[in-house]
Amino acid sequence: MSAEEIRALMSAAHNDLLTWNTPLSEEHAAQLVAACDPVEGARIADLGSGWGELLMRLVEAAPGATGDAVETDPEAVERGRRLARERGLAERVRFHEVPAADWTGGDYDLAVSIGAAHAWPGSTPEALKALRAAVRPGGRVLFGDGFWEKEPSAAALRELEAEPGDFPTLLELIRHAEAAGLRPLQVTVADQREWDLFESNANIGRGERWALANPTHPLHDGVVAAVDARRTGYYGGYRGTLGLAYLVLSA
Repeated sequence: MSAEEIRALMSAAHNDLLTWNTPLSEEHAAQLVAACDPVEGARIADLGSGWGELLMRLVEAAPGATGDAVETDPEAVERGRRLARERGLAERVRFHEVPAADWTGGDYDLAVSIGAAHAWPGSTPEALKALRAAVRPGGRVLFGDGFWEKEPSAAALRELEAEPGDFPTLLELIRHAEAAGLRPLQVTVADQREWDLFESNANIGRGERWALANPTHPLHDGVVAAVDARRTGYYGGYRGTLGLAYLVLSA
């Protein structure tokens, strides 16, 4: 039994119950799109795009807008290209299997990165610098990143395999953005219901549904164990401690 096989079975890319691979509701997403306010013909980049759902929403919001989705997960790219075709966006949203930190495009009207700061050496500060460099003067950045809602317990740190310094406070995250030359226009955070639905429908839910449908599969017991570990880690560890902030920023 391979740990990689189990992770693949529980991966987000082919989980159709997930609209996006982040704790986010439809209402919250609409508020983010409105705050980003993409203009007609806008050029938009999403670095670490996953299957690009939020990028497609932003492109759809502005006539003539185009988007570059930068993502290394081939399953996510496959899903994103399929979704773009189904929505008539194949000519407007292009997927590139390139590491986010290696993307050299620039002069965008809007640059987006949600939950992908780890792609840059130095993580959050370097990600923000790269996003600032990717947009034209007066452009906007939508940045989603983790932060500590409260001081992490030993259990939270253990389950996340994290150190106290791995995430900032919300104010420290805002200060990182300001240090990169970005000014906050709107700051919102995923609420508890968004987190609970995300965890229930992501790894935990997909693994649980797969195990119920495949009781005799050789990987069944391993998937059940992985689901139980994730459930324990969330409800007994980092629930209410690890937050996810969405910063709409002006360059």
